[in-house]
Amino acid sequence: MNTFQFIWQYIRRYRFKYIAGIITLFFVDFFNIFIPRITGAITDGLTASAMDMTAVSHHLLALFLLGAGLALGRFFWRYFLFGAARSIERNLRDDMFAHLEKMDVEYYNEHKTGDLMTRFTSDLNMIRMAIGPAVISVFDATVMTAMVVIQMMLYVDIRLTLLALIPMLIICFGEIYYGKVMHPKYKERQEAVSDLTDYVQESFSGVRVIKAFVQERAQMYGFLKANHHTMDKNLNVIRLQAIVMPLLDVIIGVSSLIALIYGGYLAITGQITLGRFVAFNQYINMLVWPMLACGDSINMFSQGSASIRRVQEVFAEQPEIFDTEKAVATPKIRGDITLSHLTFIHRGHSEPTLKDISLEIKAGTTLAVIGRTGNGKSTLVNLLLHLYNTKPGMILIDGRDISTIPLKDLREHIAYVPQDNFLFSDTLKSNIAFGAEAEDMDAIIRATRASCIHENIVAFPDGYETIVGERGVTLSGGQKQRSSIARALMKDAPILILDDALSAVDTDTEEQILKNLKKNRQGKTTILIAHRISTIQNADIIMVLEDGEAKEVGNHAELMALDGIYKGMFEKQQLEAAIGEKRAALHADFPEHAKAPDSDRGAAGGKRS
Repeated sequence: MNTFQFIWQYIRRYRFKYIAGIITLFFVDFFNIFIPRITGAITDGLTASAMDMTAVSHHLLALFLLGAGLALGRFFWRYFLFGAARSIERNLRDDMFAHLEKMDVEYYNEHKTGDLMTRFTSDLNMIRMAIGPAVISVFDATVMTAMVVIQMMLYVDIRLTLLALIPMLIICFGEIYYGKVMHPKYKERQEAVSDLTDYVQESFSGVRVIKAFVQERAQMYGFLKANHHTMDKNLNVIRLQAIVMPLLDVIIGVSSLIALIYGGYLAITGQITLGRFVAFNQYINMLVWPMLACGDSINMFSQGSASIRRVQEVFAEQPEIFDTEKAVATPKIRGDITLSHLTFIHRGHSEPTLKDISLEIKAGTTLAVIGRTGNGKSTLVNLLLHLYNTKPGMILIDGRDISTIPLKDLREHIAYVPQDNFLFSDTLKSNIAFGAEAEDMDAIIRATRASCIHENIVAFPDGYETIVGERGVTLSGGQKQRSSIARALMKDAPILILDDALSAVDTDTEEQILKNLKKNRQGKTTILIAHRISTIQNADIIMVLEDGEAKEVGNHAELMALDGIYKGMFEKQQLEAAIGEKRAALHADFPEHAKAPDSDRGAAGGKRS
């Protein structure tokens, strides 16, 4: 689909508004050309003393009525044409947002937020200018120029008209060349703005990391470099405009000068009347706007064309995850999960993240997955949510291949607590009820009690109406995790996935949450991803992932008996916990003595080095 076809599918939705606006604009231009004739007639009448005050009054009344009609007409063509352009901009933004919501996670791994935001704002604004003001300028310039030139030839003098139009022809050809040169310069400018927006967005989102590593100056230098690059690209556009616009004024001035010199000569020699000379100069002034408008419209069309292509690039990307023809509505999911030789390779990787995993998880079972970072735990979760595609038969839900279950049905039956514990910049109540049909306060409180966050929330000055900052920044890590757990529990889904969701809570709180989960999740499938064995040791099935493979599978007692990876992890964590408890006790009993050895050891270490 080319650029015109893409935008035409939106323009035709509002074609009647465009037609009404263009018809109104035509009549405004048509009646506008009579103003110089009226002023010319008044001038000739007064010069020849052939017009009395009554006739002058009639002509002035006609001018007033024409002015009032033109003002009303200008209101309506703006209403129709600008309104249609604004509506198309809104439709494009709606469709773009809906399309991006369908895109899979791989797309967002490869495309920066700042670039997408620029396409949502600056590019859509340029498209609106191209299909609104630019269309008006082109039509107005064409129609007005044709009408004015005809009037100049018929009412004044054909020789004077042709002479005055020579500079105008130079403008037309120059503006065509100007549009071709402007297009690539504007595209480069938009790309630079996208990069700058992305840099700023990342800097603000990661401001705590920047401050923690004292990298403010380095970030500032990076921003100055990106900002200077954007300025250079903007200046490339502005320099071209700075050359073209003054030249345009000069050429228009030459045309006016020709009209004054040659027209004055014709008036002095009596070949045209003084009134017609006055009218001709008014017509020349009326041509200035179409010429300027033509230049502006070419500029806007060039910029709009580049922006349409950038928006088209977004729509051209198609999601890899979608409902196939085999997908059949699934109103009820029990929670049986079967992994059959599950193998998965991320895009761009040569080695599989998960290798030949087979496991049967009956509804009501609690499965725990443990392993070192980077061994595929989160990938397994993403596959169960169908955020990535797998080969047929590798993942079955209630005996059905996951690809045959509509995405909406599948995800409605899965509650998920991600690692990053994302919270929206909204009230705690709205965040917790995010996946529920309504903000039922009783259900919210039950969920927050089960996740051990209720007492913290009611201690806040605004309680459940507390507004959390961007991404929940005003809450502690543990509070964000427990709020995310409460949000998942509100959904009361047959499958619950907790992806390292208890890492930021203390052991006592963790134990209480796990007890509440065991009580509330009876008969429902629960999947726990964790690094701490204390989190998962009471699970029905524990799977140890090592290099993407299920090296050990069983319950706690069975895995301890194997004397393998799991037991090694358990003993190491137990030893770390014991050392931590001894240090805490030492600090509590002998605070001054406890600090001295650390200092001494540091000094001694320094001497040895």
